[in-house]
Amino acid sequence: MLAALAQATGDRSLLRADLAPDPARKLEPHGGLNNHQQDEAVALAEKAIAYLEAGNAPLAEVDEAFLREIMEFSLGTDIEDQTFRMLREELALPGEDMRAPAWSVESITPGRILRALIIGAGMWGIASAHRLLQAGIEVELLERGAGVGGTWRENRYPGCRVDVPNHLYSYSFAARADWRQQFSAQPVLLKYFEDVARDLEVTERVSFGVEVIDATWDEAQSCWHVRTRDSSGVERIRDAEILVSAVGQLHRPMIPDFKGIERFAGPNFHTAEWDESVNLAGKKVLVVGAAASAVQCVPEIAKIASSLSVFQRTPNWFLPAPNYLDDIPTDARNAFMELPYLRAWYRLWLFWRLSDGLMAGTVPGPGNDLFRAMFTGYLMGEYAGHSDLYDAVLPQYPPFAKRVVLDDGSWARALTSEHVELVTASIESVDETGIFTSDGRHHEADVIIWATGFEASQFLAPMQIYGRDGADLRARWGDDARAYLGVTVPDFPNLFCLYGPNTNLVANGSIIFFSECEVNHVLDAVRVMLEAGASSIDCKPEVCAAYNDRIDAENDARVWGQASVSSWYRNKEGRVTQNWPGSLQEFWSLTRQADPADYRLR
Repeated sequence: MLAALAQATGDRSLLRADLAPDPARKLEPHGGLNNHQQDEAVALAEKAIAYLEAGNAPLAEVDEAFLREIMEFSLGTDIEDQTFRMLREELALPGEDMRAPAWSVESITPGRILRALIIGAGMWGIASAHRLLQAGIEVELLERGAGVGGTWRENRYPGCRVDVPNHLYSYSFAARADWRQQFSAQPVLLKYFEDVARDLEVTERVSFGVEVIDATWDEAQSCWHVRTRDSSGVERIRDAEILVSAVGQLHRPMIPDFKGIERFAGPNFHTAEWDESVNLAGKKVLVVGAAASAVQCVPEIAKIASSLSVFQRTPNWFLPAPNYLDDIPTDARNAFMELPYLRAWYRLWLFWRLSDGLMAGTVPGPGNDLFRAMFTGYLMGEYAGHSDLYDAVLPQYPPFAKRVVLDDGSWARALTSEHVELVTASIESVDETGIFTSDGRHHEADVIIWATGFEASQFLAPMQIYGRDGADLRARWGDDARAYLGVTVPDFPNLFCLYGPNTNLVANGSIIFFSECEVNHVLDAVRVMLEAGASSIDCKPEVCAAYNDRIDAENDARVWGQASVSSWYRNKEGRVTQNWPGSLQEFWSLTRQADPADYRLR
């Protein structure tokens, strides 16, 4: 608030050094400020607010030097030039769009028509369509579903919500101040992406109910021939110079091939394919899986089911989030909407806190040990008086080796309910009425819900992509996808993957920031191609190989690369195909400009 008011009033006296947060305590509430410091800050803020309420208009502009001064105060540290540039973009002040392309196809190659096909109209597809349109590129999005929103349209299970604060989990070019909760539920998020797509005129460019069968690169014409099938079964060929895959990593539900699974007589479905016609009230429900989706839906199911059994293969580490389900207090929400620049500076504070605040814990050693002690203490408190459950839910692997789940206590409250059972015996088979486990028990069910994750390593499947000289991308990748910056692949010109290999975040920040970085790189690669007078661009094989060697080495140094626990981060051979192991600033720097030396231009 002091940062926002300093910008609005130009009053440097608000930036008192003794009220700056302690960067070593940035994960603590209020940046580690004690009660006296908070009272001092509130008193200063009240005077500044009274100044504005007296009719003094907030400053419309301040120079970059003053913004930097405010930023260094609000983050409690000196900021290097490159860091300032990244934070300046992420600040997302009202009316600004600092990541918009400063060029267009017309400005570089007058009269040239450039077409782009984007596969998927979710979070990544919307962002890429917006930026490509800004650059004057013709855009069509192909969406197999009935609407935009991607994962937030598909995942409709009870309790589904985001685990990154929404002031940060939102586009820099479409930031909002009126979020009702810090962590919004699925319907709110879906509406956000629907509204953004509509307002940016992306929705009108989407062909719904269209699935991509395959795409073939035509070297002579320097374009992609994309074969599609619509909901009525009609196939057609669409041509475009640029092909963007925005299908993501977590979009193909995975249900283990348990013996007899087809025999179950009652309803059964994956959490990502929730059957809203099935009423769970008073039913005997089995939930197979105990990771993020289960942690969200089980507490809701427990409220209405007559009995509930949760089948856990691997327990979770939890990051305590007491306010996870809470509304933002009315006075705070009003402040976000009414005080100039507060929304932007709060977004930046969240970015600074969460960008790399947990990364020290992802390397084996004291940092990880500290998180293990903290997370263990949390579980001890949650399961006090339930020693049997505590033993079952305490992980034996290091924190961050697989996804850490946010929790406000709902999970433990559900598991300790009298009608809820945690099952740790492995599943042997399924019959008409339930599940058999390795301890010889039969678990009777009216409904089975599969919270068993996704086929994460099968990037782009089931599409077939054929590149230069007939190169088959699925055959090349198999279960071991590799790309340069997660975006470009040698021998597949003008193909750009978003949320591709090794672009998942584990303990640092919002995936939306990563999406904007990757889309920026796509745009800059197109710029490089146009300025070179070329018709195609693809990454050099040696550049891609060297990059992936480095990423592999860095992932191997993280706990998720060393621990033996099963997780979707790794493929069948154990290689980490999903995660980005570095800092956000490093990825921002790498994707900021496409280096022509890294690419083949033809």
